[in-house]
Amino acid sequence: MRLIKYSHACVRLEKDGRVLVLDPGTFSEATEALAGAEAVLITHEHADHLDVAAVTEALAASAGLEVHAPAGVAESLRAAAPGAAIRIQTVTPGSTFDAAGFSIRSFGGQHALIHPQIPVVANIGYLVDDNVYHPGDSFIIPDGISVKTLLVPLHAPWSKMSEVVDFVIGVRAPQAFQIHDALLNPNGLKIVESQVERLGAKYGVAYRHLAAGEAVEV
Repeated sequence: MRLIKYSHACVRLEKDGRVLVLDPGTFSEATEALAGAEAVLITHEHADHLDVAAVTEALAASAGLEVHAPAGVAESLRAAAPGAAIRIQTVTPGSTFDAAGFSIRSFGGQHALIHPQIPVVANIGYLVDDNVYHPGDSFIIPDGISVKTLLVPLHAPWSKMSEVVDFVIGVRAPQAFQIHDALLNPNGLKIVESQVERLGAKYGVAYRHLAAGEAVEV
């Protein structure tokens, strides 16, 4: 499987000529990531994970494109793209399904707490082919299965570095790459990544930074 990292939280997966995209948001190169995609997985409703205009345009351009998302997101997308409503599927936690030839498991259900006065929204983490895990905006650890490739939310208004490190240690995937890094400048990125790499290595996790647009086989 080929994994292409786009800016912030967007990742493109390619296998056997088929394409799956996760979280094409407004901080990412969403239109580029969506080119030729057969399926899109959305973790939650926040704009840095979902560029509504780019996704609705992609639905209009490709009659075979399907979108999988939490209920509220799916409902909003159906309203924005009524002609493609049948191709927008609701995902609940603990479900399994196929998308673009990839096997998907869903986990979690709730976005990490930002502040008690900010409402919590739905968030779904996705495990693809029992390999790549994208948690969205959460530190939910998949239960009952070993993750091979972890996508690590490095920095967010809802997290601190100790929680990031504990998430990496808790999942203990053999390899890990960063997501959710758009709010960090180079100095902050260096600080967080150095600790994730150093402490993760103690538990068998090989962490590596991917530049936007960089591809890796997983």
